[in-house]
Amino acid sequence: MLEVFWDSHSPTVQSSSRQYMSIVFYHDEQQRDLAVKSKEREEQKFGRTIVTEIIPFSEFYLAEDYHQKYYLNYEPDLLRELRAIYPDIHDFISSTAVARVNGYVGGFGTQETLEKELDSLGLSEAGRIRLLDIFQTVFLGHFWPPLLEKSAEDYVLISDE
Repeated sequence: MLEVFWDSHSPTVQSSSRQYMSIVFYHDEQQRDLAVKSKEREEQKFGRTIVTEIIPFSEFYLAEDYHQKYYLNYEPDLLRELRAIYPDIHDFISSTAVARVNGYVGGFGTQETLEKELDSLGLSEAGRIRLLDIFQTVFLGHFWPPLLEKSAEDYVLISDE
């Protein structure tokens, strides 16, 4: 998990706001030691000081609603559909299906996994087709909407490749 953390941001750049600071929380001394060693390894790799703090965990706060499911905020049709399924914000935030859709919209996951779980995400036919379309465009690096034939269940991507 620490490798993903270090690879997911610029740990040598000081945040302009405490709200967005780079920080590792630990629960016990073993986690602390692992975090410190990984930080030292990253400093060697970058040849610069890492500004990430390593402190004991005390309490967890959910981000504000507008920060939740970041990628879905850029897909209003899918967002509207999922908010209709989960009208309570806490249910929306906690939903595994919403988290999965958000990840796919962000280009995470594999096409094989998306195809396997598409029908279990609770989306309408139009929502499933839109999600497939987004995933193909974002994840596979296509910069035009792919053309889909048939339905979301048995779609065929038409490509000139």
